[in-house]
Amino acid sequence: MGRGYIVENMVEKYLSSLQAPDSTGTSCVTGLLIGQSTSQRDLVALAVRTPQRNTDGQGSPSINRRAWISLDHLDVEWVTEHARQVSRMLPGGLSILGVFLVTVPELSKEAQNILRQLIFAVDKHISKGRLWSLTNEDVTEKVALHICTETRKTVCRTFDIRDPKSSAKPADWKYQLGVCTSWQVLTCSVGLDLLIPVLDMRVLPQDMEKCMKEGLKIWAKQIEVGLCLINGKILADETEIVAGQKKNAKPVQQTFQAQILIPMAEPPSVQTSTVLVKMCSGSLSLKGMVHCRAYLQSNKSRVKDAAKVIKRDIINTVSSRVEMFLEDLLMEGVDNGRTSLKLKTTSTVDTVPEMPCDHPNKAPKSLKNYYISVAMAAAVALLATGTSLLYLSD
Repeated sequence: MGRGYIVENMVEKYLSSLQAPDSTGTSCVTGLLIGQSTSQRDLVALAVRTPQRNTDGQGSPSINRRAWISLDHLDVEWVTEHARQVSRMLPGGLSILGVFLVTVPELSKEAQNILRQLIFAVDKHISKGRLWSLTNEDVTEKVALHICTETRKTVCRTFDIRDPKSSAKPADWKYQLGVCTSWQVLTCSVGLDLLIPVLDMRVLPQDMEKCMKEGLKIWAKQIEVGLCLINGKILADETEIVAGQKKNAKPVQQTFQAQILIPMAEPPSVQTSTVLVKMCSGSLSLKGMVHCRAYLQSNKSRVKDAAKVIKRDIINTVSSRVEMFLEDLLMEGVDNGRTSLKLKTTSTVDTVPEMPCDHPNKAPKSLKNYYISVAMAAAVALLATGTSLLYLSD
């Protein structure tokens, strides 16, 4: 047997409620599986259905009954965009573990090919703007779950995203009560004060994105190599977060305060032997305070596991908010018929708390009210705590 998946009972109830074809004429239901990966097994805390895509405000396009025997109409691009917005919402420690597909029995064989396509498309879309690199300890197997609407039979397989030619491997899918109880909580606040040079005052949005990403890569590397303190103490990497836990004792949720100390000197990987001077017409300034929260399921989680999830959450939070800021500028440029953006000498972007909404198409253009999609309220309820979300405003 391959990799094992321990799934929260609430996920079983949610998946059982999904039917295809449904009242809208949709021949299948797609969605995302969210949870946490460990070296031994994966823990699935939540399943999120892909919302219906509206077409020019007319609702979902009608699908002929004959289309029910085919998945050719499935919108892969919409599924991947939903996954990208979901990933922006997730707190540290939680990630998209894979996808699910609910179909009628006639589509069972075709479903396996579609699931493979979705797995690799979703991972490629999410990892496109990632500022941190996978390590050898990271799990690269993603789950593809197919559910038959009539028999409710589930077929669980995994694919290794490192290998585009990887074949499907069988996996063990088991439901269990209390998967999402007593997760350990990590909180961290990091001050942000970055100055990123801009070579030309009139830049294309894609050029600005390149400038921002280059500046953020250096900062992200500093966060990665920074020293992580747990409750103000330096602990060995292999030390368990919950020390002194008795064997078979009932797990209790605890909250730990993390601090990231960034070295004064640049890490060797980003040091340069020569100084490069460039003429700049302006700069972009990112200032504010990033408040992050991460979760660890296992009571045997080590200090290095805690450091990894909180650092990645810090990097992801800032990176995704910068992406949203640039997307807003791009939308404003398109609406005004502009192909380039006139920048001020200095533009300041601050981070402040905000709240989520539940659909990608409902996000307004103004970044001050830019809400991110997906119904993560359920995840927050499962984890018995609120998630701090941030957005950028100019």
